[in-house]
Amino acid sequence: MSPTLFSPIQLGPLALPNRIFMAPLTRCRASDGHVPNDLNAEYYAQRATAGLMISEATSVSPGGYGYPATPGIHTEEQMQGWRKVTSAVHAAGGHIFLQLWHVGRISHPVFQRDGALPVAPSDVKPKGQVFTGTAMEEYVTPRALETSEIPGIIGEYVHGATLAKEAGFDGVEIHNANGYLLDQFLRDGTNRRTDSYGGSAANRSRLTLEVTEAVAGVWGADRVGIRFSPAGVFNDMNDSNPMETFGHVLRELNRFGLAYAHITQVTAQDIAHGAVEGVGPRELKPFWNGNIVSAGGFTLASGNQALAEGWADAIAFGVPFIANPDLPERFRRNAPLNTPEESAFYGGTEKGYTDYPFLD
Repeated sequence: MSPTLFSPIQLGPLALPNRIFMAPLTRCRASDGHVPNDLNAEYYAQRATAGLMISEATSVSPGGYGYPATPGIHTEEQMQGWRKVTSAVHAAGGHIFLQLWHVGRISHPVFQRDGALPVAPSDVKPKGQVFTGTAMEEYVTPRALETSEIPGIIGEYVHGATLAKEAGFDGVEIHNANGYLLDQFLRDGTNRRTDSYGGSAANRSRLTLEVTEAVAGVWGADRVGIRFSPAGVFNDMNDSNPMETFGHVLRELNRFGLAYAHITQVTAQDIAHGAVEGVGPRELKPFWNGNIVSAGGFTLASGNQALAEGWADAIAFGVPFIANPDLPERFRRNAPLNTPEESAFYGGTEKGYTDYPFLD
């Protein structure tokens, strides 16, 4: 009999009560110094009935920010802030992974020390604008990382993973999606390098594999997940042969025995911005031996269908969890869902963050 969203699942050493995961959701409500706070702890604790929560993207480096009031995991104060969150989640019976993040070129000198340029695999300027905290400004052309700097980038992920462990998380997810630094290295639309980190799919996968091996060395591979958006065009991303690129990296990642691969499916919004169907968790499953978590506009019905068809093992819900802290129970009862307040998605106070009603 096929599992449903309400079936338990074993992820490495973690016995999780359901397959309704909370997707990583940037909410821009960290305190000064990119430190998580009591309000963040309340928000996550409210949603602790998710089988697993994946935290909002969290920078491993002072140079890894590209948005205001997003949290970090590279200082002692940030670690202590996150400890408040994990303590609240565990007291509520939940499980939570920290998503490790570096935005790469999707930044601006205002976010960088001494107004430096953001870094990237190559000096390819992204289209579009960035909100700097006061205004929308054009992205800048990033500085291409020197080969000699790459071990330092890997070291930042290791440091973040180490602090995440000290903060009490149950594991970590490596953010290798949505046009941020590791995704920029992986895809040939943004990686024009001619060294050992550019050119072939094997070379473009190198940094992903090295970061994964290093982070698994901190946590144990069975407490590490990794996220990909193979059809995504967000942040001006593209690849000339995504099946080859993502098939290769997934096949190589099999040797680690990770907790899961989090592979997003293309959504109608993606397609409206130029994405094409045909490369997602269903198509990439033959390359991957482990658990697949998928996200991207799922409903209760389509999530159960994906599990029944066997190309996903758990489903991560984003916007539904913003507006419905008790989403698993609402699904279980087929109860109506709260309407999300989109104007409060990014930044602000408890309004549109911790004030959504529960069923009971």
